[in-house]
Amino acid sequence: MKPTAEHNARIAKMTFASVYPLYIAKVERKGRTREELHKVIEWLTGFNTQKLEELIASQATFDAFFKAAKLHPNANLITGMICGYRIEEIDNSLTRQVRYLDKLVDELAKGRKMEKILRTT
Repeated sequence: MKPTAEHNARIAKMTFASVYPLYIAKVERKGRTREELHKVIEWLTGFNTQKLEELIASQATFDAFFKAAKLHPNANLITGMICGYRIEEIDNSLTRQVRYLDKLVDELAKGRKMEKILRTT
């Protein structure tokens, strides 16, 4: 399945602040911590906790969020299915980046080892 132009536009306008509490709830429900979530987000984007808080407070859209991010060089190693989409087949770079983040959060919630999530081995 390929994302439509409308889908891509909707993701670009969505705020990180609206999704962040859902990420927290998902990982904590599965016994992981907020600190682990922040580590995963920092690996992907380069944002530390203070910068995340600023982006949340400013109601940054995913478009602004990822424009400010410095994507990890190994981010392209994030592959597989998330939300019904095969990540490596997503043409729109912003939508692919958001799905990278979704996939990392999903892997964290599923109990995957941190070194595997961060593509270090």
